Amino acid sequence: MTALLCYQAALLLRSQRWLPPFILYAVFLAVGVQGGQPILDSLGYAAAALLPVAAWLVRICVTNEPPAARSCVSAAVGPGRAHLAALLVALGAAAMLGTVTIVVVTLVSDPASADHQTRVPRLPAGAAGLLAALACALLGTAVGALTTWPLLRSTGRAVPAMLLAALLSVVVTGSPAQAAVSGLVTGSRSGTVPLPVLPLAAAALLTAAAIAAACALTSRRSP
Repeated sequence: MTALLCYQAALLLRSQRWLPPFILYAVFLAVGVQGGQPILDSLGYAAAALLPVAAWLVRICVTNEPPAARSCVSAAVGPGRAHLAALLVALGAAAMLGTVTIVVVTLVSDPASADHQTRVPRLPAGAAGLLAALACALLGTAVGALTTWPLLRSTGRAVPAMLLAALLSVVVTGSPAQAAVSGLVTGSRSGTVPLPVLPLAAAALLTAAAIAAACALTSRRSP
């Protein structure tokens, strides 16, 4: 499995298709996160913006190989394992991007509540932001896995479905990502730091189920 992960990671890096989602994420952060803003609000924004980026990275990784190369890899290791490696590399890339972003946002933000009256400890706030970012990265991976090949083959259907599902995952009540982000925003108002452990666990379970379904279906469908 390690060789497969290295292969997929090398494909992603060499393709440079990761640049557009990374640049878009940087633009979102430049617009929505400024130095001196309340730390929990900024962390919530950074975490929420990561979700569509993770879904986009999944689509990139799943469609990176030419059909002939994908057929060769699938024949050698099995289509399910090949697809799993692509999904895990996308998740890893999103998680690394989110981790770096959370560290930077934690350092440049004001460790205070939304009204700047209550001090918010920087380290626990950063930890909460990291958990929220991981929850969004996981859920974005689930969205990507369910809105690309082999579940949706047509680009005209897959891309709108991915965008809509990513948006709903951030705003709909009951979504782990929405719970994690809204917890940070609510905590900013009161000056308390919530740890979104339950949203992270729920996101992990949903993502595991989505990945399992996508890999199982991959084994039954030819490219």
